[in-house]
Amino acid sequence: REKDDKYKTWMPKFLMAKDDKDQRKSSGDVERNIFKVKNSNAEKSKKMGKEEKFFRETFMYDKEINVINTATAECSVTSKRRVDLPVTAGEQLDVIDVTEGNAVICRNSEGRYGYVLVEHLNFR
Repeated sequence: REKDDKYKTWMPKFLMAKDDKDQRKSSGDVERNIFKVKNSNAEKSKKMGKEEKFFRETFMYDKEINVINTATAECSVTSKRRVDLPVTAGEQLDVIDVTEGNAVICRNSEGRYGYVLVEHLNFR
């Protein structure tokens, strides 16, 4: 046996066959990764729900939330009030509702809602 071990060739791990690599991974690692994705989606859904609840209370919005159009922000604008939505240049926004003035109610990718002036948006 000692002679066999002595003359056994050394192979780096990256040259091993795929079958050997698959055997080293436990099924628990794969399952854990799946659950991480689900947890992040659950957290994101919870945050979106929280933002929607805040939006409905603040704006007294009782209609169903439907996306009318999508727009891209032309320039970065900081929010002066809590009801204004801060946007960055090139950000994609969902237009939810049109108001009487020159502002529209938009939702960003994080799920936050607020007013954005039409002059800052580029509609496709």
